[in-house]
Amino acid sequence: MKPPPPGGLRELSRRGAQAVLEGLGFLWSQSAALDLRILGRTLLHTALVGGIAGLVGAAFFAGLELAQRLLLEGLAGYAPLRARGETFLPPFEGRAFRVWALVLLPALGGLASGLLTWRFAPEAAGGGGDATVEAYHRGGGIIRRRVIPVKMLAAICTLASGGSGGREGPTMQIGGAIGSLVGRWLPTSARERRVLFVAGVAAGISAVFRTPLGAALLAVEMLYRDDFEADALVPAILGSVVAYSVVITVFGETTLFGHPARFPFVPAHLPLYGLLALVAALAGVAFLSALRRVQGVSARLPLPVWARPAAGGLAMGLLGTGLALWLRARLGGPGLGLGVFGGGYGAAQVALSGGPGLPQGWELVALFLALASAKLVAASLTIGSGAAAGDFAPSIVMGGLLGAAYGHAAALLLHDPRIQPAAFALVGMGTFFGGIAHAPLSALVLVSELAGSYDLLVPMMLAVGVAFVVLRKWSLYPAQPRTHRQSPVHRSRAAPALENLRAVDVLVPLEVHGFQAATPYAEVVRRAAAAERQSVFPVLGEGGRLAGLVDLDPLRVLGPERDLEWAVAADLMVPFVSVAPDDSLQAVAEKLAENGLRQLPVVFGGRAIGLLGEAEIAQAFLAAVGSEAAKG
Repeated sequence: MKPPPPGGLRELSRRGAQAVLEGLGFLWSQSAALDLRILGRTLLHTALVGGIAGLVGAAFFAGLELAQRLLLEGLAGYAPLRARGETFLPPFEGRAFRVWALVLLPALGGLASGLLTWRFAPEAAGGGGDATVEAYHRGGGIIRRRVIPVKMLAAICTLASGGSGGREGPTMQIGGAIGSLVGRWLPTSARERRVLFVAGVAAGISAVFRTPLGAALLAVEMLYRDDFEADALVPAILGSVVAYSVVITVFGETTLFGHPARFPFVPAHLPLYGLLALVAALAGVAFLSALRRVQGVSARLPLPVWARPAAGGLAMGLLGTGLALWLRARLGGPGLGLGVFGGGYGAAQVALSGGPGLPQGWELVALFLALASAKLVAASLTIGSGAAAGDFAPSIVMGGLLGAAYGHAAALLLHDPRIQPAAFALVGMGTFFGGIAHAPLSALVLVSELAGSYDLLVPMMLAVGVAFVVLRKWSLYPAQPRTHRQSPVHRSRAAPALENLRAVDVLVPLEVHGFQAATPYAEVVRRAAAAERQSVFPVLGEGGRLAGLVDLDPLRVLGPERDLEWAVAADLMVPFVSVAPDDSLQAVAEKLAENGLRQLPVVFGGRAIGLLGEAEIAQAFLAAVGSEAAKG
């Protein structure tokens, strides 16, 4: 060991402290490169959003539980079945079952909800998910702060009185409103406010669902049909984690459906899961059709806006009470709570783990199908009439019941002891919601977190992927734009100039008017290579109709002519795409990007009158910007 330097240990300590200070100084000098200030601000802002959303979500959950116990159980004597991780209050005992109260309560709750939203915040009516997407894209990520108390009270009125909906949709909107409010409190840019909006949505979902990762993914994925908000992913995760931490501190850590049995992966069952995806997609179309039909009928009712949720609640109360009485007669006392009142997670829990008094065989399949159908109608009546209730929970419940019916039917038909109906119930949950919400990735994670099991990740990936493709034209959230390009908040500064210019103003003439479908490959290459400004060439079919396009870019990488002597223009063409003379340059730019082409023909009267592409749009934009600058 070396001896200490002159001055002993005191000098050694001084030199060590100096080295530490120099190291800290170096780190501080590099902090700008690491964006530590931006990181700290992001952490502070999203932590504040997550903390507030966690507290509000906990209060909302507790208030809803208390109000539901007082109304449904205390007044009507009806105790809905609950999932294992859904409750924290002891049930009422010995309350008499009152049929008249069960019929009327959803109507009274709908009336209270309608009055609250009509008087104070009309945007708080309905499910909440679509309004959240609408506010993000067309409202600049701003939701009025009054939505927070109004949506909370209106949703409690609807759900505590037995309305068939969920609490997750309202907390999406409440969380978004909290993020919007914090963004206006603090010195933030417009982009930062939108990020906080998404973080608030994630925190709201996480607060009531206790699924931190799935909530964050859903918040960034539900905003688009075919895209997601990547910039907001990390803040959404931070907000979700903080909200989740707040809620489990109050209510404890648990999963909604408890921990089911292990589900071994059986590759031979993948075709069954693929077929389940098609069944779930058909059921999703039925649900969306029913929901839109009720919304249309409700809008035409000769009633004030505030009274329409009461009409939907009365219809739902009659349906739900009739079903509850039938279930009690069929299954005995426990069957009474297996109805469609409230969120319905108890029915999904029965689909996963069974329950006392349930029939067996095909009778059980019929029971689950009947419950799924009744939930479809009841949720459509509640949400479609404008009551404040979420559409997330009904989607999960319908998917679970449908999957359980499918699993039991498959076991009866195939006599395969490896088939576990509960596995199909879980996959059905993710497939149903992921398909109609266009949120496949978040649906995978959400359902896995709800059950506390990732055993079914592979079959759920297959099923959700199939449903996502099949349901391309259907969406639970009509306000979803397809991609960033269609979102008003992501329109560039070029958008105003491009919107004011039309295709006919900047098109260029055709150098090659087109090829016949039977034109040989060598002739196509020769004539295309001679064109100076043209990169796509129409292909004419029978009668001179425009049948397709030949794109010049792929021709450059094809093999030599001797290897393609057999090819003709029809073999080289892609589907025909065109624009109209009065289309804006913004619309043309979006169509170019969507189809992966650099140029498109401009068609009028069934024939191509010119071409328009990236170069022409860029030149027109630069000219317009230069003209505006000269005026200024």
